[in-house]
Amino acid sequence: MAMDGKVCIVTGANSGIGRETALGLAKQGAHVVMLVRNQDRGNAAKEYIIEKSCSQSIDLMLCDLSSMEEIRRFSSEYKEKYNRLDVLINNAGAVFSKRELTSEGFEKTLAVNYLAPFSLTQELLPILKSSSPSRVINLTSGLHGRATVDLENLQSEGKYKGMSVYQNSKLMVVFYTYQLARQLEGTGVTCNVVSPGFVATNLGSSSGSRMNKIMFGMMKPFQLTPEKGAETSIYVATAPELEEVTGKHFTKSQEKESSAATYDVGLQEKLWKTTEKLLG
Repeated sequence: MAMDGKVCIVTGANSGIGRETALGLAKQGAHVVMLVRNQDRGNAAKEYIIEKSCSQSIDLMLCDLSSMEEIRRFSSEYKEKYNRLDVLINNAGAVFSKRELTSEGFEKTLAVNYLAPFSLTQELLPILKSSSPSRVINLTSGLHGRATVDLENLQSEGKYKGMSVYQNSKLMVVFYTYQLARQLEGTGVTCNVVSPGFVATNLGSSSGSRMNKIMFGMMKPFQLTPEKGAETSIYVATAPELEEVTGKHFTKSQEKESSAATYDVGLQEKLWKTTEKLLG
């Protein structure tokens, strides 16, 4: 099978797009590491994937992606357990209706949607490089085109609108992807970004707002299934013709330009430096 012998990490693999991405990779013969926060939900998803894929090559590892300390702990455990990593899919995402801070003092949407992919990828870069050709895939949202990045206020202090903060974090993911792709040129590690489309997932359930949950629920009939939403991530992770393609944006399993603002190299570099400073 196409992915025999390949090891893939999928974050947020216990539900929605993440679970279906993990399933799709397992069906192609990959050894899939499901990175989840909740043991019980993770176990249920793992059983579902084993049953649907007829593959036992599934591992469940725990990490709260809102915590940079947890990301470092997981990365260390992973490198002790595995000697290779062929594909890293930064899929996990969340939206919150009220401004919340993590125990480390980071605004929570920023932490989960942007700082986590940034930190996790940096921690795992040595093993990605030693396993090359390898791939990093970051998930954004089509809403990134409506967003802005305020380098002076990455923590969204002041007036807080959950969906705006979510959109901004997803724009940062695109900036980060393009900057990382340039830094990794010549290493055999590619880095691309995926917009999965308007998908029915558990995204609104983390918002803490009853209104948001109702709104997300009302939209479900008009949304793609998680299976459809996962197709582009699976394509970018596995397609042989994409082995050397890097720094690109994909949607509906096709390369497509992201919003015009995302190609501002100066802003990409400034965001990177600001992020490093924020993470210390």
